[in-house]
Amino acid sequence: MRGISAASRDEVLQAVESADAASAAALGTELFSVVGVLDGAAALRRVLTDPSTQAEAKKALAASVFEGKISSQTLSVLSVAVGGRWAAGRDLTDGLETAGVAALVASADAEGTLDDVETELFEVGQAIASDDELRAVIADRTVPIEHRLTLVDRLFAGKVKGQTLDLVHQAVVGRAGSFERVLKGFGDLAATRRDRVVALVRVAYDLGEDEQERLTSALAARYGRGVHLNIVVDPSVVGGIAVSVGSEVVDGTMSSRLEAARRQLAG
Repeated sequence: MRGISAASRDEVLQAVESADAASAAALGTELFSVVGVLDGAAALRRVLTDPSTQAEAKKALAASVFEGKISSQTLSVLSVAVGGRWAAGRDLTDGLETAGVAALVASADAEGTLDDVETELFEVGQAIASDDELRAVIADRTVPIEHRLTLVDRLFAGKVKGQTLDLVHQAVVGRAGSFERVLKGFGDLAATRRDRVVALVRVAYDLGEDEQERLTSALAARYGRGVHLNIVVDPSVVGGIAVSVGSEVVDGTMSSRLEAARRQLAG
């Protein structure tokens, strides 16, 4: 998102940051519900992003549609959104979805559970990706969204934080791509709140706390930022460790070194 849409999104995110932290989780879920309504109402979305319509008129229209259905706090954030300028109707709903994520992340941060939420988002993604049948159902747009959400609840409700489950629900909707891609994006947004990078770590065995702390410190020194580790235990890793940060891969596994040696011997 660029230009006027990016500026409007930033204003909406500022409104979220100014909201009451105690009700931030409810704000996030209500913003997701607003996005769902607007995604299904193209005509309303066009009016709310029409640059020729006065901002006050758009705010009044939004209030007439949503007042009494969402909290005053959510309505206030929505008012900021429709009062902004957007290059396209889709940018408005994308911005509101990002604001919903930000609100849930802020809620977890205020509760001191943001680390848990980041880890749970990754683990849920891994659990679904590792089960071909489950992954296929989650990705199948012909399966009603209510059925897919019920399946997710059956598997994860009560086992992860409420904010995690709400974010997983929105990832199942998959407005911006596949479930895996959207969920990863939400995890990246959570890490950004603390100005951290996410490191995907592949090892042959579970790392102890001391090992994780040493690795985190080493990566933080390398990147000049805090680091959140997402760890995958992979028996194919013969020894050492493989770390990916964004598009950069730092591979120190024994298996990769053996493969390199084989290539050298093969000429």
